[in-house]
Formats: sequence, structure tokens, C-alpha cells
Amino acid sequence: MKSTPAKRGRPRKNEALTAAERMRSFRQRRRAAGYKDVRQWQLNRAQEPLASSDHRILDARSLAMHCKIARRIDANPALLEVPKRNLERWSKNKAAPMAVYLREWQQILDKPWPEVAAFITSFSEDAVRLRQSSPFAGILTPKDRKQIYDAFGA
Repeated sequence: MKSTPAKRGRPRKNEALTAAERMRSFRQRRRAAGYKDVRQWQLNRAQEPLASSDHRILDARSLAMHCKIARRIDANPALLEVPKRNLERWSKNKAAPMAVYLREWQQILDKPWPEVAAFITSFSEDAVRLRQSSPFAGILTPKDRKQIYDAFGA
């Protein structure tokens, strides 16, 4: 006598759940397991302060600063000269071979402002990497910088 192999996967239901119903069910299971929904990042002051070497926090803080820089330049396009002057000064101070990041920033700053703004506020790997050597120093006021640093618990 030959037996039929068991069907793989979940057993079929008569009525499939909608995407919203599946998501509600998923969230219910997560809550029952002890997870809680996080809709906003808040530093838990009761715990030990976060380590300043945590790269995710530093990247998020850098992104916040560049978002504020983009808004500031949108309001006053003449400020776009500041990073160009910084790059010019940095490239004069460097030895003969120009650093790769300086060339990359020059190529980016040669583009129209909307493309530059989109880049400096993006989550791409290149944007995250280049924000670590940003030529936009001098656009934010010390008060703006302090506000952002305080928001990230630094």
C-alpha cells in the first residue's frame, strides 16, 4: 500500500486573512511575548547613559545635523558657499594626492542643490560614510549643535 506524502506548509484556511488582519495578529503575538511597540526613539534616563561610541547613535546624530543644515541652506542658498570654501581649504592643506573623500564631496557639491540636499539627508551607505567627513562645518550655530547633541544624550 502506497501512502501519499504529507503536504508541506501551513494547512489551508477557507478564508485568508487580509494584510491588516495578519499585521494585527502579529502585533498581538509580539505584545503577548513581552515586546512593546517603539514609535519614537527616547533615551531612558533611568538606565546607564548610552555609550558615545555607539556608531548607530553617531550616525543618527549626524543625519539630524545634516537635515538641519539642509533646511538652513534651503532658507538661505548663499550658505552653500561655506562647504565649497571648506573643501577648497582642506584640499590645499592636504599632501599631493587628494583624499578620496574630498574628491567625492567636490563631485557632490557640483550637483544642483536639490540633489545635494537629497544626498546629505539620505540613508545610503555612501551618505553615512561621507557625513563622517562633512564639509558643512560652520553652517549650524553652536545653539543648534547643542540642541541636537542634547537630543541624542551626548
